[in-house]
Parts: sequence; C-alpha cells; structure tokens
Amino acid sequence: MRASQFHIGTLKEAPSDAEIVSHQLMTRAGMIRKLAGGIYTYMPLGLRVIRKIEGIIREEMDRAGALELLMPVVQPAELWMESGRWEQYGPELLRIKDRHGRDFVLQPTSEEVITDIARNEIHSWRQLPKNFYHIQTKFRDERRPRFGVMRGREFTMKDAYSFDRDEAGAQKSYDAMYEAYVRIFTRMGLTFRAVAADTGSIGGSRSHEFQVIADTGEDLIVYNPATQYAANIELAEAPCLIAQRAAPSQPMQKVPTPGRTKCEAVAELLGLPLTSHVKSVVLAVEPEEAGQPVQIWLLLLRADHELNEIKAGKIPGLDRGYRFATDAEIVEHFGCVPGFIGPVGTAKPVKIVADRTVANMHDFVTGANEADHHYTGVNWGRDLPEPELVADLRNVVEGDPAPDGTGTLSIQRGIEVGHVFFLGTKYSAALKATYLDETGKPALMQMGCYGIGVTRLVGAAIEQHHDARGIIWPRALAPFEVVVCPVGWGKSEAVRETATRLYKELKQAGVDVILDDRDERPGVMFADWELIGVPVRVTVGDRGLKDGVIEIQGRREDAASKVPAADGLSAVLAKLGQAN
Repeated sequence: MRASQFHIGTLKEAPSDAEIVSHQLMTRAGMIRKLAGGIYTYMPLGLRVIRKIEGIIREEMDRAGALELLMPVVQPAELWMESGRWEQYGPELLRIKDRHGRDFVLQPTSEEVITDIARNEIHSWRQLPKNFYHIQTKFRDERRPRFGVMRGREFTMKDAYSFDRDEAGAQKSYDAMYEAYVRIFTRMGLTFRAVAADTGSIGGSRSHEFQVIADTGEDLIVYNPATQYAANIELAEAPCLIAQRAAPSQPMQKVPTPGRTKCEAVAELLGLPLTSHVKSVVLAVEPEEAGQPVQIWLLLLRADHELNEIKAGKIPGLDRGYRFATDAEIVEHFGCVPGFIGPVGTAKPVKIVADRTVANMHDFVTGANEADHHYTGVNWGRDLPEPELVADLRNVVEGDPAPDGTGTLSIQRGIEVGHVFFLGTKYSAALKATYLDETGKPALMQMGCYGIGVTRLVGAAIEQHHDARGIIWPRALAPFEVVVCPVGWGKSEAVRETATRLYKELKQAGVDVILDDRDERPGVMFADWELIGVPVRVTVGDRGLKDGVIEIQGRREDAASKVPAADGLSAVLAKLGQAN
C-alpha cells in the first residue's frame, strides 16, 4: 500500500465529546468519524484493524470446530415473544414495524434466531454437538452512548452458540470456547484476565468475562494475587468481616443528630468509627396481583460498604424484580424521612435482610426513625429481632479476605471484551428446540453462548497501549505493521529507489507495509505515524544513505537505530519480532 493511494485523515485536536483516550485517539488518527450519537463510520484505517481482529477470531473459532454462518440484523418479534424477552429486555431493544405493521427488532443478540435454526435443522443426536458462529452488526439503544466505540449503539460482535446432547457435553463445549478465547486475546497482544461473572439478561448458570486490564475500564475486577481466583465485582463473594458477634456492652440510647443524614456525618458528630454504623437501603417490590400492597424491604449494610444490586436481585422475593422505594413509601413504613431510618421500631412491618458482617455487629449505630435522631448501642436479639435473612449484600473492597481462604483480595479496572455463558435449556425449552436421543425420545438441547466485542476490542487495545504521542498497536492488530518513511521523496532518486526496494522486499516477505510517498515534511510524517501507532517505522534519507544506512525505530522506542541499508529487510523483520 502506498500512502498516496490510501486515506490518511489525522487531526491535531480531538472532538470535545471524546472523554477517554481511545475515543480521542481513534478520532485524531482518522479511524472513525461520528455520524450520530453512538454510531460511527469506520474509516479505512479503523476497518483494517477490525479486519485483523476478525481474522484472528475466525482462525481460532474454526480451530475450535465452530462453523460460521450469518444471521440477519432484523429479527421478527415473534421469536422474542416465544423466549419471553420481548417484554423483559428493556428499552435497549430497538423495536420497529414494517409497512404491514408487523413487529421486528434490530438485533442486540441472537439467542432466539440461532435456537430457531437449531430446532429446524437439528433432529437427531447424531447431528450433535454443533457450534455456530457469526460476526455481525448489533444495535442496542443505549440511553447515553459514550466513550466512542466502547459504549456505542451500533457495533460489531462475534456470537457463537453451542448445542449439545447433555450437560456434560455442553460443559466440554464451554471449556473449548474458554480456551479459544484465551488464545484469541493472547494472539492479540492484550493483557487480560478471565473472571467469574453474573449471567445478566442472557441467562444461564455458568459465566466468565474476559477483561482487558485498563485504568479507564468501567468494570471492577476482584482477584487474589496469590491464587487463580478472579471475579467481576458483581459476583465476587464478600465474606463476613466479624468472626463472632460479641455480647452487648452498651445500652441502646436515642441521641440527637440534627441535619446529619449521612453515616459519615453522624460518625463525625458522635466521635465513633464509621465501621460501627449501619446504613439502611429501602427497596420496593410490586405486588404480583392487582390490589395487593407494595412489599417493602430493608437491607442493612455496614456504613463503609456499598450495596451490590446484582446480589440483592438474587435474594428470594427480590429476584422477581425490585426498585428503590419512594420517599412517600419510606415515610409510610418508617414514620420518618430518609436519612434517619433504621430497623428499630418501624411504623409498619418490613422485611429485613442483613449483610453477613452486619449480622455479627454489636453496639452499632442506626437511624431512630425520628427526624434528627439516631440510636447508639443497638444489639440484635435485645433491641430488635434477629434479621429475617442474612445474605451477602455488598461489594467487595480492597483487602477483604479471599473466599478461598488464602491471602487478601485486590481490585483493578477492566474492559469487558468477551463473555462466555453456559445457558443450559433456557432457550431450547422456551422455543422447544429438541432432538431425538438414542432411544428415539425427544430431549432438549443443552446450549452455550459465547460473545466477543469486535469493535470494542479496538478501543480496549488502545486504552491499554498508548502514550502521549498516540496509539501503540500490538503487531497483530496494527493497521500496518511497518511504515517506510522516505525523507525527500520528491527530491532524491536514491531515497525513492531505496525506499521502494525495501517496501517491495517487505511485501514479498508477507509484511503488511505502507510506503509514505506523500512527500510530507519529516515532522508531519513522523507525527502522523506515531499517532496512528504503526509498530515499526523505517526512515530513508539522503544523509543516511551517504553513509549507507537507514534508520529503524519501534513505536515503543525513544530513539532510532541505524542499520546498513543492505540489511534493511532482516533488520525490520527482527524488529517486528520484538513488537508482538
């Protein structure tokens, strides 16, 4: 490729709405152009990176025995109604009508369609196992698209779906995809961690996220540096921090706390540690039958801990859906405005759930259900009944004991780029996807689901690999592996001949190389390619050629190395080997 025949559209400044590095650099490097909120055109440079990502994915999926197909972007609503997700999925599902008034969706995912294919195409146990995958456009109507390609509305994903005769076979398929994902992200030159995760709206009973480690990541990863334990914070188990509840040592007393609605302010006023305070979170569950009252739940956490909403949503009774209670509901059930509520003496009965640590606290501080007042010296069994339920309600914090009993937990940020799920029969049961087993009886297919965010990977790689000058691509993902930069292209025949010869030699050797024949000034040319992030730059100039040398510089290096012009090919290939 010659730069004069390519499109290089670098910018000096990033748009004002570009909040994170990848969005800024992708725009400045000319990889994307915004069309609408969360919707981007991928320019030639950006598309080259996407194609590199897709190539690695296809090779490893094929190696793992998966079969590629292509499912439509537009899906009929009837399938989503069969699975029950037409109503469950939420406003992210973009619903549309055709000219006949029939309902369709722009696919955010393809479980329904692939299950429909399986139930129509797979009839016998002899046809199993099967794993189908596609790389396709998706659309999720994000309320606030942001961070460029990291949280856009239109994006590209690889979806794979396995179908097996039984759970043992499905677990083997899951493990095969897990290993394929490890190979994929390793080949891409990314630092990543596989973590146990919540199954979310996809469903299923086993799940792992693949997280690219980056400070700008939206996800928090909990891990034990001493073992293999790792989990998304949504799933990470938070232990009880108090081994055994101590006996009461103080009387319960009501104390004035004027205007102190936050636990931190109350702790400061009373001169007590925040860890001796209990905070209240009030949730509401809508009745299953019309005319029944709303059910109010009181969740209790130590004041220095935060509620994990995913964990709360798995508590029996809250697992059918909850919301945060309104101020009016709080006043009705506690007789007091928010900020001073607690479990002692509620105006109406509420269901009380205590976090594991709270259940072992003694002499604690909590709201008194009276404006501008709190109780001190509160104890279970003496001042209020034992909690109806004790559960893990909170987010893990740095330094918590590891669930496996060895060491303490650390937390780092990550960007989710892949997710594998064991679905079981969640979709095959809903859509009646059965096969005939060895005895001739119908049985439900066991399913797995495996996704990779193709376009998100572009942003994630940049978040992990950049500096003040621009992007630093791992070789496997770079739009070009090598750029040959002739200084004085239009003035020197020797420069043109040497640069062109090296360019052709590299192409013949299978290197993805571009020759910058734009005849730009060296400063402009170098700045463009440092911004774009090509792993290796070769500079050919008259001054060096007089000494019989050219200059080679890796993108991560601060200075160029001079090598004999005659050894240019071997020197570049050696440098590329260091850029993996």
